[in-house]
Amino acid sequence: MRAVIAEDSVLLRVGLVKVLEMAGFLVAADVGDADALLTAVDQHRPELALIDVRMPPSFTDEGVRAALVIRRQWPRTAVVLLSQYVEERYAADLLTAHTDGVGYLLKQRVADVEDFIAAVRRVADGGTALDPEVVAQLLLRRRSDPLSRLTPREREVLALMAEGRSNAGIAEALVVSDSAVAKHINNIFAKLALPAADADHRRVLAVLQFLGAAPPN
Repeated sequence: MRAVIAEDSVLLRVGLVKVLEMAGFLVAADVGDADALLTAVDQHRPELALIDVRMPPSFTDEGVRAALVIRRQWPRTAVVLLSQYVEERYAADLLTAHTDGVGYLLKQRVADVEDFIAAVRRVADGGTALDPEVVAQLLLRRRSDPLSRLTPREREVLALMAEGRSNAGIAEALVVSDSAVAKHINNIFAKLALPAADADHRRVLAVLQFLGAAPPN
């Protein structure tokens, strides 16, 4: 699986290259700014782009804007945004446009190589991966909306869904049975007034409500 890395810190970029190569990725290009990133993606058409949120010249949201361009022009390329701090609005911006093959992780997660690679693989396979700290901050901010109807356990389940965990992964994290997780998820769908439809579709809608990225249909 081919990957392109965009990170202006040379030391971190070298580290990311090593981590991805150890995990079996072929790093087709590693660059330091958004323009070079878009050129590399156009040239190599990778399955994954690992992108720093803040890059030259202004060090604001160049990486986010480049990620949106990539998802629009090369939708088969999954994108993972990396940030030094929790800036959850960037995750919402990305998920508003696309709900599959996207991730938002803090750079400190790279140090936990096993979890980092698991999250990157999940995104590359078409899933979603959100940093637990982003999820935690969103939970604190969303006390006055329909999410307030959820029980503490249901909020835990939804937070893990937002991180991109499967039912089995949620069950393992919470040390409960798969059937218990399925029951909690059905309760979440009911309390958020999500329509009976494809299960994966409803998961996406639930996570979008959680992020505040889009209203429920």
